[in-house]
Amino acid sequence: MNSLRNRVQLIGYIGADPEVKTFESNKKVARLSIATNDEYTDKDGQKVKQTQWHQLVVWNKLADICEKYLKKGHEIAVEGKLTYRTWNDKDGKSHNITEIVVNELLMMGGKSKE
Repeated sequence: MNSLRNRVQLIGYIGADPEVKTFESNKKVARLSIATNDEYTDKDGQKVKQTQWHQLVVWNKLADICEKYLKKGHEIAVEGKLTYRTWNDKDGKSHNITEIVVNELLMMGGKSKE
């Protein structure tokens, strides 16, 4: 059961080209977002489509793959863990973000139908 703790699996479409940063130590990080869609029927019998956006953080070799092959609209599957960050902006206002640190990534081959 330990392998089930803090584990997230998603399939979605990339919202924008990945932003990649290389550090002095040659470590790389890629940041990107994916959209997942759910559909349900409301109380009036109307189908409702709901989109959720998820922020991804990808390190090192997987970041290289993101940089070389991933573009806006591509469909991917990811597995990773949830993390939470807090930071203060230049005005001292506190911000929170939930991110998924990706351990595995699979390119699905599909592009957005929109």
